[in-house]
Amino acid sequence: MSETTAEPKRSDVPSAPLSHKEIVTILIGLMLGMFLAALDQTIVASAMRVIADDLNDLAGQAWVTTAYLITSTIATPLYGKLGDIYGRKKLFIFAITVFTIGSMLCTLAWSIPSLAAFRAVQGIGAGGLFSLALAIIGDIVPPRERAKYQGYFLAVFGTSSVLGPVIGGFFAGQETILGVTGWRWVFLVNVPIAIAALIVVSRTLHLKHTRLDHRIDYWGAMSLTVALVPLLIVAEQGRQWGWGSATSITCYAIGLIGLVAFFFIERSMEEEALIPLRLFTNRTVAASSVASVFIGMGMFGGLAAIPLYLQIVKGSSPTEAGLQLLPMTLGIMAGSIVSGQLISRTGRYRKFPIIGAAILVISLYGFHFVGADTPLWKTMIGMFFFGIGLGFNFQPLTLAVQNAVDRRDMGVATSSATFTRQIGGTLGTAVFLSILFSQAGTKIAEAFAAIAPTPAFQAALRNPTGGDPATNKAFVEQLQAAQQAGGTGGGAGSAALSDSSFINQLDPRLAKPFLVGFSDAMSVVFLVASGVLVLAFIATLFLPNVDLGPKPGQPGRPVGEGADADQTVPAVGH
Repeated sequence: MSETTAEPKRSDVPSAPLSHKEIVTILIGLMLGMFLAALDQTIVASAMRVIADDLNDLAGQAWVTTAYLITSTIATPLYGKLGDIYGRKKLFIFAITVFTIGSMLCTLAWSIPSLAAFRAVQGIGAGGLFSLALAIIGDIVPPRERAKYQGYFLAVFGTSSVLGPVIGGFFAGQETILGVTGWRWVFLVNVPIAIAALIVVSRTLHLKHTRLDHRIDYWGAMSLTVALVPLLIVAEQGRQWGWGSATSITCYAIGLIGLVAFFFIERSMEEEALIPLRLFTNRTVAASSVASVFIGMGMFGGLAAIPLYLQIVKGSSPTEAGLQLLPMTLGIMAGSIVSGQLISRTGRYRKFPIIGAAILVISLYGFHFVGADTPLWKTMIGMFFFGIGLGFNFQPLTLAVQNAVDRRDMGVATSSATFTRQIGGTLGTAVFLSILFSQAGTKIAEAFAAIAPTPAFQAALRNPTGGDPATNKAFVEQLQAAQQAGGTGGGAGSAALSDSSFINQLDPRLAKPFLVGFSDAMSVVFLVASGVLVLAFIATLFLPNVDLGPKPGQPGRPVGEGADADQTVPAVGH
């Protein structure tokens, strides 16, 4: 496709070319909105163990994350279309409002299912916060400069990654604050931030909107829901039902029917599809989408498992665990800043996703060797490189998709980039936590069989000296009753899957089988996740070597060799 002089029709454009100062002013409003969604992911992750223990369902915690991801995943591409019709600013304000309502509802949760339902409401709002913000930047900033400005967003993500675990840990570690249970403030803290975001966005985000009429692909959204929900349910419940049971097979069948229906509906909707299938005929979009799915799986799998390792196995308080995640945060920030600056200077991004995916594979494979007795500093090295790998992938893949499509597809293309990553995250959270908790009971039983006969464990049974005396006494009595009944201590593993808080109150010698069992189960998760990310690495190799074009003020030129055949980059105002 050759460059044309006519500017493709756009839904949201600045009324005049924007200066750096004006762009930064708009960015402040967008970043506040994105900060809400980014903070929520990390603040909940560090507090999740305390929340699940308090609601007596540690093994069911996957529902809290997957419910949020399901609704945000399905809503993300819808925001792309609705933004073209009603304007991205209106939709951005709507997304913040819904997210805030969901946050307030979460503070009222009385069980894991109720919390999951309220998190689903949050997800409807969150689906628009990332994709709309990135699409607005795509509207107002030339591609060569886009990496630099998107770096601000990655700084927001990095800042939330620093603050989220610490704030979440602080709240989760408090019994009550102002008469409200400590962990409920994890959600309540979103409200003042959201109010500030609404004020700033209303005052700073001034874009001229031209309505682009679309048919909304509600049937596509419905069929995608039918495809996703049964598969996520069986991922969570399969270990109890049996992976080959009639109920599981029914879920597989319904999910497959939904997936097939989604494909045919999207094909029939053509340009008005939730995710237009023609986008995936573009090599860049196809490779980026496949890579994003697998990176999302590895990313959310790691973010779910690492805080659990720190709190359960290493005995860290929620606040301590939040601080111990700082190396991963520093890695994300370093990776995103370095990649953003180099992309802005060179105009090329292909090597960053490839290097980042390779680092993710190596770091998660390294986590596979982390055990209950591994020094924390070694684990932190793995966290840092895990963060580097994520930082090298976040913005380059989004930038690749934005640069590969026409301006008219900016909204839906940006949504598709977020959509594919969240699809992976939704599947990854459900699958990896399912693996963790299906393995944990077996691994704890194996650890009891190996450790219970040791002199140290037997001495602790006779005379526990560490931990909480009442907890030690109750545990020893339970263990002795199980042995008299002909059982083993491994049966205590099922209790730990409902409420793990007693583990860190035991004499360390008595707690050892639980720590080793959980650690061994997490090793399986990290091994599988590293295998998944090998697929992401392979997908990044298919990215074309595209030049993002000149810096503003320089004459345009065609993209470099290896780019999609129909792809060109105009000078300014792409």
